Amino acid sequence: MGERPYTKKPGRLTTHVLNRAVAFLTRRGISLWGSRVLAVRGRTSGAWRTTPVNLLTFGGAQYLVAPRGHVQWTHNMRAAGGGRLILGGKADAFTADEVADADKPELLRAYLRRWKWEVGAFFRGVGPDSSDEELRRIAPDHPVFRVTLTGPADVPRP
Repeated sequence: MGERPYTKKPGRLTTHVLNRAVAFLTRRGISLWGSRVLAVRGRTSGAWRTTPVNLLTFGGAQYLVAPRGHVQWTHNMRAAGGGRLILGGKADAFTADEVADADKPELLRAYLRRWKWEVGAFFRGVGPDSSDEELRRIAPDHPVFRVTLTGPADVPRP
């Protein structure tokens, strides 16, 4: 049987305090370093699922990076092909295309340059100053999606 994809589940402090605090502020229009609330439909239930994310702008495009690996929102994103990014009372619909591992090193470097203080522990010693080879090594562990905004949308209620 194949190796399981990398996943770093959040602890109780992250789940019950930090994520809720960031989501609370972001829902009220206060973005912390590019934070948004991601809403994506569940691949089985079809219900809206939300989680705070960091929206990376790089090279004129926007990306969502999964620092904790192949987690629920990444599986849902693959199935749904897009979702909503929420800041305050405003939601933007988007489509998402997964980035190939070979194209991730520059994106991972930019993401770590901006948010290493927050997510660096999930990249197992790889940081913004790491070599391209090291970034390529961890690329399969961190899904990246290119986001294409398609217009305003209703704020989904989970």
